[in-house]
Amino acid sequence: MINWLDIVSSVLGLTCVFLAGRNSKYNFWVGYLYTAALFLLFWNKNLYANLLLQPVSLAVNILGHYRWTHPREGEQSSSDAKALKVSGLGWPGRVYCILAVLVLSGLWGWTLNSLFPADPHPYLDSVVTALILLAQLLSSMKKWECWIVWLLVNITQIILHISVGNIFMPIVCGLYLVNGIWSLWTWIKLYKKDA
Repeated sequence: MINWLDIVSSVLGLTCVFLAGRNSKYNFWVGYLYTAALFLLFWNKNLYANLLLQPVSLAVNILGHYRWTHPREGEQSSSDAKALKVSGLGWPGRVYCILAVLVLSGLWGWTLNSLFPADPHPYLDSVVTALILLAQLLSSMKKWECWIVWLLVNITQIILHISVGNIFMPIVCGLYLVNGIWSLWTWIKLYKKDA
């Protein structure tokens, strides 16, 4: 059965990541609508980890919108002094991120399994949630590594959406993969330009 929320979420999500991959601050306005549509979609599918992520996603969107448009001294893009430049994490930050995802997804999966037995895949749902949260935080800080995390998100979401019977979201996640590869290449170029 085709769900209108699936279609709306797909269109909003594609628009949001397309704009983000092109380094456009307008992705945040679409992101606000996308967050609301996903909240309703996940509510209908009993994917509680992703559902509970949406208020956090909204907060990260607001933070990212502010950071992208209000860079501190030394963080400005060489092409636009009012825009945050793309930067990188470095190896200590990357290791910390990997450990945080492992711990958060394990604890969150156990919690979901205990509190929401209707969740069909609590641990996979939790891994997706932890990766999305990390990708959003890195995106809000304009770290190029966010696109590597988004690629992992897309792969796990394809599996998750197929397993619960969503029709359009797996296709959208496949398109996200293509966009993510292109965006990673673009952001690395921007990073090298401002390094």
